[in-house]
Amino acid sequence: MGFWEGKKILVTGGAGFLGKHVVSELENIGVKKDNIIVPRVENCDLKIQKNCNKAVLGIDIVIHLAANVGGIAYNLAKPAEIFYDNAAMALNLIDASYRAGVCKFIGIGSACEYPKLTPVPFSECDLWDGYPEESNGAYGLSKRMMLVQSQAYYKQYGFNAIHLLPTNMYGPGDNFDPNSSHVIPALIRRISDAQNRNKSFIEVWGSGEASREFLYVRDAAKAIILAAEKYDKPEPVNIGCGYEIKIKYLVTLVCRLMKFNGEVRWDTSRPDGQLRRSLDISRAREGFGFRAATQIEEGLKETINYWDHNRLLK
Repeated sequence: MGFWEGKKILVTGGAGFLGKHVVSELENIGVKKDNIIVPRVENCDLKIQKNCNKAVLGIDIVIHLAANVGGIAYNLAKPAEIFYDNAAMALNLIDASYRAGVCKFIGIGSACEYPKLTPVPFSECDLWDGYPEESNGAYGLSKRMMLVQSQAYYKQYGFNAIHLLPTNMYGPGDNFDPNSSHVIPALIRRISDAQNRNKSFIEVWGSGEASREFLYVRDAAKAIILAAEKYDKPEPVNIGCGYEIKIKYLVTLVCRLMKFNGEVRWDTSRPDGQLRRSLDISRAREGFGFRAATQIEEGLKETINYWDHNRLLK
């Protein structure tokens, strides 16, 4: 508790998927609930500068998780909204934090910032070697702009702003909306719907040959807390588990865990997205001692259990 003792912490997006786990982790290490401030978009739209100015008053640490984000279908449908919303929130919040005397700003970026063609595993030094994969280009570039601003304020003002690059996250509390969800919750929802309707098959976008690195959300929350405590450099840091799996294997694994024996039909007219995505996690390990603890099968079981217990509410 030494680092957190007596500090006021603003967690933007604290009511969202990752945010709830970050708030829970802060409480687990002893931070008092009254010291964790979670703004809600209904009364604190971070795209408006005056709202950011007000939100950071008296705050010691900002953990910026709020984002307009979704899966491939959502990214393709709303690139303008995605770019503007994410860029505007970061621009306003970093500037307001610096001017209000915030001690530290933790910005959460994304592995989507990396160029489409990047040597695997992705190293932080390769971040600027090309344009992101087109299906998530607007989102990836909006997050890169947050990194640029963080480093500029670090260089000119000495403002302690760090930037983390988490890979694909999943786990309890994920977004299962079929119009905006990422691959794991979308797959779980699709299989569940097929079972409830006695369908003998499911359809999955792409060829299944693309690979992804998946990070359990509670591990991600712990990484953010560790980075806040121990990392004070302007260079971005990858947050991941250190291994990738093909989407085809992921589908097989989820089908087995959900006891679905039907056919998987691959819609190859739909995009795979980036062919491979796996991170070099050595900087996080060396910089603040983070290692992901949850294996993919264990994390998937927890996510499926969450869906089973909550699906009637969806």
